[in-house]
Amino acid sequence: MNKKVALQDLGLKDYKETWDYQELLFKQIVDLKIKNRRTEGFEETLNHFLFVEHPHVYTLGKSGDIDNLLVNEAQLKENNATFYKINRGGDITYHGPGQIVGYPILDLDNFFTDIHKYLRFLEEMVILTLAEYGLKAERSEGETGVWLDVGTPFARKICAMGVRASRWVTMHGFALNVNANLGYFDLMIPCGIRGKSVTSLNVELGRKEVDMDEVKEKLLHHFAKLFEAELIHQKTEA
Repeated sequence: MNKKVALQDLGLKDYKETWDYQELLFKQIVDLKIKNRRTEGFEETLNHFLFVEHPHVYTLGKSGDIDNLLVNEAQLKENNATFYKINRGGDITYHGPGQIVGYPILDLDNFFTDIHKYLRFLEEMVILTLAEYGLKAERSEGETGVWLDVGTPFARKICAMGVRASRWVTMHGFALNVNANLGYFDLMIPCGIRGKSVTSLNVELGRKEVDMDEVKEKLLHHFAKLFEAELIHQKTEA
C-alpha cells in the first residue's frame, strides 16, 4: 500500500480548469487499477492532495436542487461569479477567495476502503485544526461538513464537504472558510439547508484576516496523522 501523497498548492485557479485536472489525476489512478487487475504485473497507484482557491463560483452536486441557487445568470455575472453542475455528492456550494479548498485524490485501497470513514476523517482533520484556534467545531447529525454551536439556534457551518468515489478512488473534497466573503452565501441556500447560517474563521476569531498558509499547515499535519500518510511536496504542474 502506497501511503505517499503528492501535495500541490495550485494558488488561485479557475474552477473548471481545476476540475479537469482532478479528472485527469483521478482517471490515471483508476486506469492503473484496471490495468493491475488485468495483467500479472502490479504498479503502485499514486495519491494526490490539491490545495486551491477559486474565483467566485457556485457548484451543484448531482443530487442537488437548482432552486437552491437564488440568482439568475445575469445576476451571477453582476457578482463576477460562475456556476457549474458537477459530479460530486451534495447540493449547492460556493467557492471563492479567502476559502481553502482541498481535493484529496486518493486510492483508498492504500488506506482503508470505507467512504463513511473517509468523510469522518476529513471532518476530523478540520475539527482538530479549528481546535488549535480555540474553536469547538463538531459534526451535525445527518449533515456532512463541520459546524459550530450544533443543536442551538446559532448553528453555523464553517466547512462544506462533497466527494465522488469510484473503484475506491476519491475526488472533490472540502471547502473551509478562512477569510471568506460571506455575502456570497446569501445568493444560495447553502447545501440546501434552510435556516442555518455560514461563518468564516476570521469572523469567529474577530480578526480582519487569518494566515491561510498557517491553516494549511495545520490541516496537513492532522491529515497526515489521521491517514498515516507521508506528504510529498510537489511543484505545481496544472
